Amino acid sequence: MKKTFLPAAAALLLALGAQTAQADLKVLACEPEWGALVKELAGDKASVYVATTGLQDPHHIEARPSLVAAARNTQLVVCTGAELEVGWLPVLIRQSGNSAIQPGKPGNFEAASYVRKLEVPERLDRGDGDVHAAGNPHIQTDPRNIALVAEPLARRLAELDPANATVYQARSADFMARWKAAVQRWEKEAAPLRGTNVVVQHKAFPYLQQWLGLVEVAVLEPKPGVEPTSSHLGAVLAGLQTRPAKMILRAAYNDGRGSEWLAERTRLPIVVLPFTVGGDEQAKDLFSLYDDTVQRLLKGAR
Repeated sequence: MKKTFLPAAAALLLALGAQTAQADLKVLACEPEWGALVKELAGDKASVYVATTGLQDPHHIEARPSLVAAARNTQLVVCTGAELEVGWLPVLIRQSGNSAIQPGKPGNFEAASYVRKLEVPERLDRGDGDVHAAGNPHIQTDPRNIALVAEPLARRLAELDPANATVYQARSADFMARWKAAVQRWEKEAAPLRGTNVVVQHKAFPYLQQWLGLVEVAVLEPKPGVEPTSSHLGAVLAGLQTRPAKMILRAAYNDGRGSEWLAERTRLPIVVLPFTVGGDEQAKDLFSLYDDTVQRLLKGAR
C-alpha cells in the first residue's frame, strides 16, 4: 500500500478540525506577551483575559474588581513570576477565592521558572531599590526565552484541557518551527548591533542586551524603580565622556523626562522599545514585537 504523509500545516489543520470551535479553557495572563503566547498555542480553544497593557508598568498594578472577577472565573493564570507581580498578584489570587490558581497548583504557571535568570542579587537590601530576589524578571525581551516557555506552557494547557491536547501539541510544534526561523532572521538582521554601547532608563533589558550583544554603559535610574535625580543624571552625563553611547533605551511605559534631559545634552537618539505586545502600534503580536524591536534598535544605531 502506498503511504501518504501530510505536510505539517495539513496535520495542524486536521488536528484543529477534529475539535469543536468552543473555547474550552479560560486563561488569565498577567502580561501581554503571555496572553499572546497562549493565543499562539491554543487558538480558539482558550479565551484569554490580559491583566495589563503594553503601556503599563507591570510592577505596579492595582488588583481592581474587574481583575478579581477575571481571576475568580479562570482555570489558568499565566504570569512572569520572579516577583515581577509581587505587589498585586498575591492579593488578586487571594481575593479571587479560586483554589485552582493558587501557587503550586496546575492552574498557576510562572514563565520565569523555565528560564535562567540574570542579575540574581548577592544580597537583599530595601535600600537597593526594587531588586528581585529571583533575578531580573524581564525575560520576554529575549525571544529565545519565549521558546523556553512555550513548550511547558503547551503541556500545561494540555494537562488542564486533555480533550484538546492534540490541538495544543500541533499548534506548539507549528509555533516552534515558525519561531525558530524568526529568531534566526532577527539575529541576522541585528548583527550590526553587537558591541553597541547603550544607556538604559530602567534595568529592563539585560536579556535583550545579552541576546544582541548590546553593552550597557549607564542606567538613568540611580536604583531600580527609583526615578532619576538631577545629580545622578549629571553623573551619567559626565561618565559618557569616557564611555560614549550610541542611544538611550527606554520601555514604552517609562516616564521619558530623564531620557529627554540626557538626549538634549548629548544629542543621543532615544529609542522607545515596545517592551511587550501592544507597546506600540507595530507590536501587534509576538512576531511583530521583535520585528519592531530590532528595526527600532537598528535605526537608533545609525
